[in-house]
Amino acid sequence: MALPNYFSSETHSQLQDRINQLSPETQAQWGKMNVAQMLAHCCVSYEMVYTDKHKGPNFFMRLMLKAFVKGPVTNEKPYPKNSR
Repeated sequence: MALPNYFSSETHSQLQDRINQLSPETQAQWGKMNVAQMLAHCCVSYEMVYTDKHKGPNFFMRLMLKAFVKGPVTNEKPYPKNSR
């Protein structure tokens, strides 16, 4: 399954509509996070790029992430539900 292009206007408006429909009472459909936890989780990658709030990994950790995490995270196979 190919990932959608998040920069297309159609996909962007669909994602924005989904986010705008969230409320504190929204039940998790995939995983165990509540709405506030999920939004904070999604913001971490942006905070790492645009702020100095989160320290980046050192050389050894970057090497480990590239060797063991990059492949499963960036491939086309969807994540299993409730995985770590």
